Amino acid sequence: MEALEAFQLEQGRRMIAWMRDLWSFPRTLTGEGVRQTLAYLQNQLSDLQLHQIPSGTEVFDWTVPNEWTLKSARLVGPEGVVVDASDNLLHVLIHSQPVDQKISLAELQPFLFSLPERPDAIPYVTSYYRSTWGFCMPHRQRESLPEGEYHAVIDAELRPGQMDFADLVIPGESPDEIVFSTYVCHPNLANNELSGPVMAMALAQYVAPLPKRRWTYRFVFVPETIGAVAYLARNLEHMKRHTRAGFILTCVGDERAYSYMPSRWGNTLADRVVRHVIHHHAPETISYSFLQRGSDERQYCSPGADLPFCSLMRSKYGVYPEYHTSDDHFEVVTERGLAGAFDKHVKIISILEANAVYRTTVVGEPQLGKRGLYPQTSTPGAGLAARDLVNLLAHADGTQDLIGICETIGLDAMKALGMVGTLVHHGLLEECPP
Repeated sequence: MEALEAFQLEQGRRMIAWMRDLWSFPRTLTGEGVRQTLAYLQNQLSDLQLHQIPSGTEVFDWTVPNEWTLKSARLVGPEGVVVDASDNLLHVLIHSQPVDQKISLAELQPFLFSLPERPDAIPYVTSYYRSTWGFCMPHRQRESLPEGEYHAVIDAELRPGQMDFADLVIPGESPDEIVFSTYVCHPNLANNELSGPVMAMALAQYVAPLPKRRWTYRFVFVPETIGAVAYLARNLEHMKRHTRAGFILTCVGDERAYSYMPSRWGNTLADRVVRHVIHHHAPETISYSFLQRGSDERQYCSPGADLPFCSLMRSKYGVYPEYHTSDDHFEVVTERGLAGAFDKHVKIISILEANAVYRTTVVGEPQLGKRGLYPQTSTPGAGLAARDLVNLLAHADGTQDLIGICETIGLDAMKALGMVGTLVHHGLLEECPP
């Protein structure tokens, strides 16, 4: 147990190191920051495939936006520099139009953004699909701005280019896939942005060297919303044929309670394995309704796509107080928080790898004792140790998968993994053909 915990914490340390490397890249929906991020990921995942889609491309009901390149953004007031995007990219309204204008404080106010309820934090604000400009700052600073003339300068370009994204496919025995999708479009945010990509990297590096894989694994790195829509536009038919379970990786870095966002149906294989894991290993998890969705499950679960995606997060997006502000940094995301989420997702993978429909090979209760699987003396309570084995065999009638059997008999599927191997080894259990 201590060795396992040490392994998990080492994963947490690695993920924090990756996050610090990625922190300064100026990510938005499009542009050089995304390319820098994907290049870094490719250095860690050599088989990661990079893709591009031109600006102006129609993807279902959306259009891929122009590339936004920010050279500088600074607001100067009567007493000097008020904010400078070189200090924190959150200081500028993301995808601002260029502006070079002298303006009074009253005229400037509609172009300023702050959060009264979190007065010392810079809010993260975007304007991807409406032409405007603006600056973001702590509300306390905004309230203290003096009257006078201000000079707003945003040196930016919005021009046709491309949107970049990437995927990694790790083949298994079956062409059917377990999919992990995350996003790469938020600057200077730790839990709501970088925890997802680094978790995807860690899980990919866990899956790749497994000596045997039942499923093929697909890891997807896209700008949120438009990237997922574009990825579906290119891969929908394949994903509809082959996706067995999908998971959004986001907000997996803090140490608060876990959060579960179900798929639209709530009963897919993805939902079942997450609910099983949290029941046995994170009973404090807060379960939400699909009506409270807010990430790319909106796209993957949409009618017409109908893919089985859900999420196991730490603090849910939109709920934890630092969300979408400059306070979402390395005091929110911790090595232990990441390690815990890594552990839960590895359990999900492990259970999915073992999940199949099983049946017993003998009629009647098998004689476990002659196989060394049952106590040789019938002292009171001696049979309790073998009860789970007996119950597993009693329900392995070829009609339920392993998760279903474990739910029926109240057994943790992680504990059942070894039992299945033992029973198969002794010829008492066999996997039914798919």
